[in-house]
Amino acid sequence: MILTKTYPASNSLNKVFDELFSTFPATRGNDVWTNTSAPVNINETENGYDLQFNVPGRNKEDFKINVENKLLTVSHEKKEEAEVKEFKPVRREWAFQNFKRSFTLDEKINADKIEAKYENGILNVFLPKKEEVKNAPKQISIQ
Repeated sequence: MILTKTYPASNSLNKVFDELFSTFPATRGNDVWTNTSAPVNINETENGYDLQFNVPGRNKEDFKINVENKLLTVSHEKKEEAEVKEFKPVRREWAFQNFKRSFTLDEKINADKIEAKYENGILNVFLPKKEEVKNAPKQISIQ
């Protein structure tokens, strides 16, 4: 028979750690964190919406941006490169994972004039507003 001591304080501390770290991304392989999404900031201007994706170290050729049935989809698919046999990786902490984000466009967006630019690890997608939707200040004359 094996006896183990239990400490109530350590049990509750273990539960706290389990709760905190159970939401962390899972590892794939040896020490590779995975993430199937890309963080995005969305800012509204007078002329439209600016989506800024934080996606450093990628090639702009690997991005795809599509609009179909009022759904904007931004995705990245990393093409597999031939493995170099000259060295053996000891630890890999960063990897480029594929991602796909979709956004529903409303009638305010002019889908024909969407623009995209990738620079310094940020993918900017600009969604221009239609002319009639812009809230331009209007001077009302008094008669």
